[in-house]
Amino acid sequence: MNQQLSADTRLTSPTSPAPAATGDSPSAVLAVPPAPPAEAAALLRAALARHTDVSDVAADLATGAPAFTLVDSRSTAAWDQGHVPGAVHLPTASIPALADRLLDRARPVVTYCWGPGCDGATRAALALAEQGFRVKEMLGGFEYWVREGFAYDTADGPRTPAPDPLTAPLRAADDCGC
Repeated sequence: MNQQLSADTRLTSPTSPAPAATGDSPSAVLAVPPAPPAEAAALLRAALARHTDVSDVAADLATGAPAFTLVDSRSTAAWDQGHVPGAVHLPTASIPALADRLLDRARPVVTYCWGPGCDGATRAALALAEQGFRVKEMLGGFEYWVREGFAYDTADGPRTPAPDPLTAPLRAADDCGC
């Protein structure tokens, strides 16, 4: 196999390190080099301390005794349109007045809102954290709950959507591997 390579092409073998990223790097990914491993581990651990995902929330809820309280921070109209079974409805604006009545401070709280394009879960988590609650956000929100094919409740009764093949395995027995 004869290939002609340009002078800018940098080759590495599986045993040689990747070239250091520089300002003139041909790699958009490595134009800013990765953080050193210890720094990356600390940042990633901090992210996991603040976030969880839909599949992990669903798995814990399926046990019947999750170690957290799930909070839907959306409006009543959004709640009626659909919400995760077992969630507590606590719109962000109501947190100062209702959080202590609806939530147990000894239990971590997981917040969710519409989806990845909405920062309502972040606002709710902030409001709860400022009141002394331990919180995480459910990444993907209600949108990804539905897209992954998990059952949800509406004002008109329960629904179970088909999973979106771009977000979840099509067969319940399959595992995405993450």
